Amino acid sequence: MTEPSGKRILVIDDANLVRRFYRDALEHAGFQVDEALNGVEALEKVLGAAYDLIVVDVNMPQMDGFTFLETLRRQAPPVSSLPALVISTEAAAHDAAAARAAGANFYLVKPVGQELLVEHVSIMCGLPT
Repeated sequence: MTEPSGKRILVIDDANLVRRFYRDALEHAGFQVDEALNGVEALEKVLGAAYDLIVVDVNMPQMDGFTFLETLRRQAPPVSSLPALVISTEAAAHDAAAARAAGANFYLVKPVGQELLVEHVSIMCGLPT
């Protein structure tokens, strides 16, 4: 395990296996990780705790990733300016454009390996890769 970075990441995905995969990779790289099953749960978490980055899926029940990001961006700073990495199975160019329009800072298409995930999270958190 790598030395802790002090950076706190919120992983939002309705798939338990995906959340566990991201958690294992990020914790191994020294990040602190919290999880949410959907946008509603995630919004409660970001309004109640400080995070350095959000990793969010698009297709989720109750509140999808786009709606979550749009809602997040309407909040007061610093919540509204939280960096967001969207990781989705949606692979068309218009999907990435829709994510950026909703407030994503970067978009990756699943499946995403551990190295690529850690590299993007590190860069987005301002850490060396």
